[in-house]
Amino acid sequence: MADPVILLTNDDGIHAPGLTALKRAIDRVGRVEVYAPDRNWSAAGRTMTFHKPLRVDEVRLSDGTVGHATSGAPSDCVALALLGLLPTPPQLVVSGINDGLNLGKDITYSGTVSAAMEGVRGGVPSIAVSQAVDEETAAKSDYTLAARFTAELARFLIESQALPSGVLLNVNVPYTPPGREPELRLTRLGGQAYSNYLVTGQDPRGRNYYWISGDPLTEVPPSQEGTDLWAIVRGAISVTPIHLDMTEYALLERLHGWEKRPWFRSDSESEET
Repeated sequence: MADPVILLTNDDGIHAPGLTALKRAIDRVGRVEVYAPDRNWSAAGRTMTFHKPLRVDEVRLSDGTVGHATSGAPSDCVALALLGLLPTPPQLVVSGINDGLNLGKDITYSGTVSAAMEGVRGGVPSIAVSQAVDEETAAKSDYTLAARFTAELARFLIESQALPSGVLLNVNVPYTPPGREPELRLTRLGGQAYSNYLVTGQDPRGRNYYWISGDPLTEVPPSQEGTDLWAIVRGAISVTPIHLDMTEYALLERLHGWEKRPWFRSDSESEET
């Protein structure tokens, strides 16, 4: 029986250490095909390139194998592979390991999560993986734990086919000191993961500039218990199922019948009311 094909991508760029660590781990699960951006696309969201052609180049990865670097965004990478560049359809799309967490309402900013969304859109079960960074030793991030966990999760999903259509898993791994095994929590999405603020100043030519910045939340209110934010603050790995169907079904019920009402009125009728 042929090994399962796993499509690997990210938003930090094809030479990012998180992608290298993840490939090394999931090589033991199946045949890994790498299609990743040729540069950093952090916070790209679900960018898709329709206004210009894309380029794809073979590159040599740090382990000596061949990967494919594209000029597009993370979503483009997955689309290119699924639409025909990958000779064999994958059984799983894995995006990561992102350098930094992707939590709560902020996940739609994420190129990492968006790449997994594109996989789901293409009918392939998908995982997005992100890891907290120890700010004091960011240059020495160790992705071993996150990579090992993701490899086991990938094996389980391929063997069990547990993910239903339209669903991805968003995985966040806290900073974990060596020698400690974090707990695993199945979670729902939390609220805002950052307290954003605006930095203003002037450049050397006297022109105003504005820089949107933010600090990660270190405390979560009781209402956030059971969320991805709650799990990370407690040092646990968070796994959140995300459905692409964002329909608010309860509101559909509340508005039932409204669409039958006359929606166009003349100016005179509007004035009378």
